[in-house]
Amino acid sequence: MVTNPVDVLTYRVWRRTAWPRERVLGQAGVLDASRMAAFIAMETGFSSRDITTIVLGGHGDAMVPVPRFCTVNGVPVSHFVGEQRLAEIVQRTRDGGAEILALRKNSSAYDAPGASVAAMVDAISRHRSRVLPCVAILDGEYGQRDIAMGVPCVLSRDGQQRVIDLGLNEAESEAFVASAAGVRADIERLP
Repeated sequence: MVTNPVDVLTYRVWRRTAWPRERVLGQAGVLDASRMAAFIAMETGFSSRDITTIVLGGHGDAMVPVPRFCTVNGVPVSHFVGEQRLAEIVQRTRDGGAEILALRKNSSAYDAPGASVAAMVDAISRHRSRVLPCVAILDGEYGQRDIAMGVPCVLSRDGQQRVIDLGLNEAESEAFVASAAGVRADIERLP
């Protein structure tokens, strides 16, 4: 699914089609993670190609960027960016869509979602077994069931091969649960 609200509509498509959860994915995490990587690259001067980031949760203001899992070519990003500045990058990541919308005036993104979808399609169609953040239907991962949320997934020939359940610390887990509550509230508003 490449739409907004991507979490809610990915969930809706899964429910309506009754397809296996492995076949229903939403594009948001690759986009959000690439924005965070770009912000870290701007801060550090390193190539965004060497920066790996993780953004979990709902696609929107309650997304959960997780700096603890962000690296610059394997080196924790905290080695290069101070705690306060990293917190500002996390907030800018959450506000990234609104920032781009304010600059473009008519839409928040064109190229980045296209590149994100291309990465997901490439991983699936070429059986690459890539770990990419996607909106996936959760079935117990992160303590959540019957919801679509952004999480790291292994994408391969059959779609989502598996969800990678990171060991979140207490603060990260609380933020994820709060994000899930927002997505659930939006799902409940569906007709």
